[in-house]
Amino acid sequence: MSEKISGAEVMIRGLVAEGVDRVFGYPGGAIIPVYDKLYDYTDSITHVLTRHEQGAIHAAQGYARVSGRTGVVIVTSGPAATNVITGLSDAMMDSTPLVVITGQVFSSLLGSDAFQETDVVGITQPITKWAYQIRSAAEIEEALARAFYIANTGRPGPVVLDFAKNAQNELTEWQPYRRCNFIRSYIPSPEIPEADLRRVADLINASRKPMILAGHGVMISGAEKALAQLAEKADIPVAATLLGLSAMPSDHPLYKGMLGMHGNIGPNYNTNQADLIIAVGMRFDDRVTGEPDKYAPKAKIVHIDIDASEFDKNIRTDATIHGDARKALEGLLPMVRETSRTEWLESFDIAARIEEETVIKDAVGGTDPMAPPHMGEVARKVSLAAGADPVLVTDVGQNQMLSARYFRYSSPRSIITSGGLGTMGFGLPAAIGAKMGAPERTVCYFAGDGGFQMTMQELGTIMQYGTAVKMIVLNNDYLGNVRQWQAMFYNNRFSQTPMINPDFNAIADAYDIANESVAHRCELDAAIKRMTEYPGAYLLNVRIDERDMVFPMTPNGSAVDHIILNEDNDIFTMPENGK
Repeated sequence: MSEKISGAEVMIRGLVAEGVDRVFGYPGGAIIPVYDKLYDYTDSITHVLTRHEQGAIHAAQGYARVSGRTGVVIVTSGPAATNVITGLSDAMMDSTPLVVITGQVFSSLLGSDAFQETDVVGITQPITKWAYQIRSAAEIEEALARAFYIANTGRPGPVVLDFAKNAQNELTEWQPYRRCNFIRSYIPSPEIPEADLRRVADLINASRKPMILAGHGVMISGAEKALAQLAEKADIPVAATLLGLSAMPSDHPLYKGMLGMHGNIGPNYNTNQADLIIAVGMRFDDRVTGEPDKYAPKAKIVHIDIDASEFDKNIRTDATIHGDARKALEGLLPMVRETSRTEWLESFDIAARIEEETVIKDAVGGTDPMAPPHMGEVARKVSLAAGADPVLVTDVGQNQMLSARYFRYSSPRSIITSGGLGTMGFGLPAAIGAKMGAPERTVCYFAGDGGFQMTMQELGTIMQYGTAVKMIVLNNDYLGNVRQWQAMFYNNRFSQTPMINPDFNAIADAYDIANESVAHRCELDAAIKRMTEYPGAYLLNVRIDERDMVFPMTPNGSAVDHIILNEDNDIFTMPENGK
């Protein structure tokens, strides 16, 4: 005799069949049937109740990014659905696989402006890989299977299933769940023509000054080993985008640092000295390229990406490989000649020494009290104290740029940050999700005082679930990144950037979270040791001076090698012997 179950239970059984063991969400009227059935499946699925729907989706992002699995979010209709819009856009830009299930009013009420009715599909279609409204129980299995397949294949991204309440209540005959592995016209991993590989290999073999730019796609495809093998065989320096950080260990001799507006001097300057740029799994974001017309004028451009729409979108290419990054790099490996590029690599080392002497020395040397460049010192010390394989989660702003650069990475998937959208408030819930996705790793969350307060209510989630996140709040009573631009480009007119902050330590006390505050560098080492050795969550409130800034910096609209070193607007120049 066939078993008849509700649509809500079909959805829950489908999640179990997809291997989902954790979801993030917030209940409400239009999704109550799903939550009611979830009550019967707590042995299979752990639900994490965040304090806001934006917290739920950012937590799912952190979980997905650190684990490589698809994050799942369940929220109700109306304002709950609109509260996940920021996270959907963030996940779309940063290629994070999510399945977001939103409640919806009864199908019979659609279009009537019913209580908490919102056109979820219409709103989310531009910022998702797929958005679909389920209006009957018979649609659920196929829609859910397609959602997971679309979210985590090809270039990953978010999918929305808008689940009408009548479909949740309807009874339907249960059929064994079938996972999706094919959709007509959707080719998530295209075959790579050998001719494309050969053309790129010939360019590499003919080059004298090649450079690899490693993006997030390297880790999405699991191409880290192939990347290192290709770089080592052809002696090619590697630089990383913000989201590409940790694709290669920080101490690898061919790893030369971070690209971008606040990246390292060597890779930024040498972008315009290179004769070949090999971009892998990245999208030539404006923060990486600077002024496009002045980008890499001496170089031929090779772009390897799973998403062909990225080709020639921002930077014109000379050759492309459309396909999975790991397959592309593995295909290139036997075609590329073994060689040595000592003089080219030495130019990166010269730039690194100048950066050490002119920027880093001032940032981490000798002065008291703390100043924003000392964020780099905090990040470096935290990463060294946090065990063998820590994870950095950042918010957005000065804290993001310096913690990302100075943190030490030993394995892939070790940084979780909002790159494309730059979402303030992302970090705290993302850190919660990251710790739940990798409970064996120390998760270190860096934030400014502004971003921290945007999702500070998620301290309640930490309290409820005992999530052992190490939180470092860099507190200067300003919106620091905007303040820096106001100081440099707007004549010190600090319009609406000063902040009056609450007592963060008292707030941590209210949530029963261990905490302390430091204001001087001499206190830092002992405080970091206490934080990293403490078994549970810990908040370290670091008081910093608001006047200092993050350098080096390539201003908006400048060439990528126009690098400002300090507040005096000194510009980096390569010594004659570095050419």
